[in-house]
Amino acid sequence: QNWSRGMSYCLHSESHLDTGPIYVRENGKLHAVNQGAGGTQNVTPKARPFSLFSRSFSVELCMNREDDRARRQRTDHFIFTYTKEGNLRYSAKSLFSLVLGYISDNVDHIDSLIGFPEQIAEKLFSAAEARQKFTEPVTGLRALQKFTEAYGSLVLCSLCLRNRYLVISEKLEEIKSFRELTCLDLSCCKLGDEHELLEHLTKEALSSVKRLLLKDNSLSDAGLRRMTAPVRVLKKGLENLLVLDLSCNPKITDVGIGYLLSFKKLNCLDISGTGLKDVDAVIKRLQMQIGLVHSKVPLKEFDHSNCKTEGWAEQTILQWEQAVMEAMKPQDNMRSRVATLHFYGKTHRIEEVVKCTLVEPETKASGNLQFYKENLQNCHLPLKKEVAGSHELKNNKKRALAEQETERTSKQKHLCLTVEDWDLLNTY
Repeated sequence: QNWSRGMSYCLHSESHLDTGPIYVRENGKLHAVNQGAGGTQNVTPKARPFSLFSRSFSVELCMNREDDRARRQRTDHFIFTYTKEGNLRYSAKSLFSLVLGYISDNVDHIDSLIGFPEQIAEKLFSAAEARQKFTEPVTGLRALQKFTEAYGSLVLCSLCLRNRYLVISEKLEEIKSFRELTCLDLSCCKLGDEHELLEHLTKEALSSVKRLLLKDNSLSDAGLRRMTAPVRVLKKGLENLLVLDLSCNPKITDVGIGYLLSFKKLNCLDISGTGLKDVDAVIKRLQMQIGLVHSKVPLKEFDHSNCKTEGWAEQTILQWEQAVMEAMKPQDNMRSRVATLHFYGKTHRIEEVVKCTLVEPETKASGNLQFYKENLQNCHLPLKKEVAGSHELKNNKKRALAEQETERTSKQKHLCLTVEDWDLLNTY
């Protein structure tokens, strides 16, 4: 009774409000309260129609198109460090570093860098290099060309591609984009006379080359004729060349050496291991026409230690080489195939890269044919004769001892073997 009085009082006091039907659960059953009579009815409640939005409401689905890189840039705006107490502390990056990172991510979209300060351009190049932007096939070339057009020798002043013929074949266009190189080492690359890179040497972009190393590149007289044609006819091309290495190219003859006489500024020349027929005539010709004197000992200019890759793009060249080496790594199925060929005793193709040695047998046969100018103080002088002579004496002693040792061992072998032993060996 008390419950019914309270409920009726509540209903009468708030009769002006449209509260809707009221339901009460009692003993596990749901009862509807009749507001007019104050009683309850045991009925099942009816669900009232409910709409969250109006009929004219429309929904548009928006996709989040952010990639992982853009999502990562949100956290890249902060620098996370730890305090002495071990608490995590973060500070915001400078606006310069944020802008530098954004431009380096989109470095291939730069129109031009001509006139841009080189101090900031070097930082931009390093940031793009750290992101390996210059290793990408198409965008990397376009970005590299923007830097080389604006800064030339600052990007790369010296390039060493010795024994890196795979890098040349994979990144030929990128290599051709370098301008104002002063030193270029293409030794042991087997390029030949028709290679596109040798033709590029005659272009105006590489007229600044002063040191050119073309050892062991399968060059002939035809290749030298093409390479020296701009200098001989147009007075352009490699007119500033000071050091030239053409050793270990046996197809170069006396005719090809005649093309080199157009290099009037040449200070050092190496033609060891070439196919010269009259060596004495070539020596006299070089001395009379361009003032090159035959050196009796090896010159420091041709020890292949002075030519190194230098410039902003030094790490870029290493990244190219690493990418080529990663592509050349043998796969697991290839290893199993090689192991199978080993087991069955069949011959297999050599997978290792063949590297050329700096001392060729052809060079030893024809002797040292290196030339230099005596009247130049800045020219690298030949090595000391005493040092060279001492090395030769040591080598002669080693050869004599080795020959004595081989003779002694051969005699011991003949003395140790008896007739029975020879009969036993013949049975196999």
